[in-house]
Amino acid sequence: MKFFVDTANLDEIREAADMGVLDGVTTNPSLVKEEGNVDFHEHVFRICEIVDGDVSAEVTATDFDGMMDEGRTLHQIHDNVVVKIPLIKDGIKALRALDEEGIRTNCTLCFSPTQALLAAKAGADYISPFIGRIDDISSDGMTLIDEIVQIYDNYGFDTEILAASIRHPTHVKRAALAGADVATMPFETLTKLLNHPLTDNGLQRFLDDWEAYKEARKAEAGME
Repeated sequence: MKFFVDTANLDEIREAADMGVLDGVTTNPSLVKEEGNVDFHEHVFRICEIVDGDVSAEVTATDFDGMMDEGRTLHQIHDNVVVKIPLIKDGIKALRALDEEGIRTNCTLCFSPTQALLAAKAGADYISPFIGRIDDISSDGMTLIDEIVQIYDNYGFDTEILAASIRHPTHVKRAALAGADVATMPFETLTKLLNHPLTDNGLQRFLDDWEAYKEARKAEAGME
């Protein structure tokens, strides 16, 4: 499974990259807005210079011509850019047209297996099911991942399943078990994957025993 961070914060991206497990980044207009008064295209370029992997940058147009214009512009920013397209009627048309131009795409805001099927048929490189938002309305977002995996396996689609709107490490675990290709998550969630109380307790015990060992050696040396 590939790990992406869902952020536009350069410090978080650098720290995730330094961990050696980062495969890409996803951004959206809301995340870029959190970074203040930045030039969007320049900011995307700076992210691409940090990450050796795909960086999703989203169009804001909702009509076919607008999405095509924005998609071509985003594509020119950097080789790492993957154009995010919303899962709407004109978006499906744009996915097909961009694919024919050799521009890679991430179809975003997926909430049903039939939407995912359409996106794959249109040539999307990634499909982004938003599992956390489905959980928010008292449904099980992971069921959607299971269904998309089965459909894509049934028909041999190359579209990668990018589990998005991840809230916690259990989402990551279940997405991996289901066979999702990518999990994109906030930086905080990525760091939480490291956490386990037995790891902390075990490390503290080793450190305490080491200190006790050194004290014993010191005392023995003093007696000689």
